[in-house]
Amino acid sequence: MAPLSDLKEGRTVKFTFRKGGVERGGFAFRRGGRFHAYVNQCRHWAVGLDFDDNRFFTPDGRFLICVNHGALYDPSSGKCVSGPCEGASLSPLKTRVRRGVLVAEP
Repeated sequence: MAPLSDLKEGRTVKFTFRKGGVERGGFAFRRGGRFHAYVNQCRHWAVGLDFDDNRFFTPDGRFLICVNHGALYDPSSGKCVSGPCEGASLSPLKTRVRRGVLVAEP
């Protein structure tokens, strides 16, 4: 999926994966030394969080944001903390490191 060297603090990496025979989008990042990965789909509306520009964080870096309507998500838990989907959570993907590469598993 992504070499660890590409996953610097606060930087996101987009990728695709297959689940149930369907290709989906995801994104991963490192925060506080831990890796996180989520399905790239807002919980309010079935669209990607970014405008296909790989920008998932608010300008201050505190939250993940859906640029379509401003929903804010806690990066560590994926929980929506503000917006029309408040209380819902992004769908997490399991991650593991294999030979210097972060691998996400649906």
